[in-house]
Order: sequence, then C-alpha cells, then structure tokens
Amino acid sequence: MADGDEDLPRDAKIVKSLLKSMGVEDYEPRVIHQFLELWYRYVVDVLTDAQVYSEHSGKAAIDCDDVKLAIQSKVNFSFSQPPPREVLLELARNRNKIPLPRSIAGPGIPLPPEQDTLISPNYQLAIPKKQSAQAVEETEEDDEGVDPNPPHEQKMDMPQHTPQRVSFPLVKRTK
Repeated sequence: MADGDEDLPRDAKIVKSLLKSMGVEDYEPRVIHQFLELWYRYVVDVLTDAQVYSEHSGKAAIDCDDVKLAIQSKVNFSFSQPPPREVLLELARNRNKIPLPRSIAGPGIPLPPEQDTLISPNYQLAIPKKQSAQAVEETEEDDEGVDPNPPHEQKMDMPQHTPQRVSFPLVKRTK
C-alpha cells in the first residue's frame, strides 16, 4: 500500500483496495469516506431489520436466517426487476395489433390544427355597425311628429348598436 495507508482504518483500506481492484486509480479522498458512510448505513439498516425479524419470531438473538431475510427484503425494496422478456413481447404484440392512423396530411411537414397554433387569432375588436342612409331617413320621419325642441329632462333615445366582432391573426399567412 502507499505511504499514507498506515494511518487509515481497516475499513478505509478495504474500500481503497476495492476501488483499486475495479480499476479506479484517480479519485478524491472524500470518496472513501462517502463509501464508508454508505457501507455503515446499509449495515445498520440490515441489522436493525434483522433484529425486528428476530423479535417477531420470538428468538432471543439474531441468527443467520434473520440477516438473510433482512438483506432479501432490502434488495426487493431497493431494486425492482424488469418484467420477463416473454411478458414484454406479449405486450408489444398486443399494442402492435392496432394499426396506426392513416396520415391525411399532404406533402411537407404535418402541422397541428389551426386553433392550436400561435398564428391563430388571439384577440377580437368590437366595431359598431354603421347605420345606412335609408335607416337614418326613416328615423328622421318618425321624429317629425315629436316636439322639435325636447326639454332637457328627457333623454334622447339613441339607437343601440350591437358591436360586430372581427378577428385578426398576428402573423400574415401566405399560401
């Protein structure tokens, strides 16, 4: 081992030799401490679970079967196995039985519907309808029988116009 290995604890030397056996030559010194922390935490979790299993079965001490059960439950909880290949193939066959919809788009890049694009109108203007000249004359004829100088208390009946809505796109479209 290297010169600084004499003052390292036994567990740190084991982690260092594991890294070396895996071909890892260059690493920061704190990597050893991180592996040690992970190692200790895992061992404490497994032994705590083994103790719970031992107490549940009515034993006074932890035995090998309790530790094996704790490790197995830890592996089953931490790692999930992918489904078998046969199950995946069956799912793929069922999915591929349904044909894809035919493309109705013409040549070029298929675009989403116009209402889902950014070039569709996104605001409206309210433009009042203008009265035609004939409608103005008719209203003047109706007003002839009425006093030409109405008192100030009476309000003039103004014709109510319904506004017309017009939409404008933001971008000029060319075809």
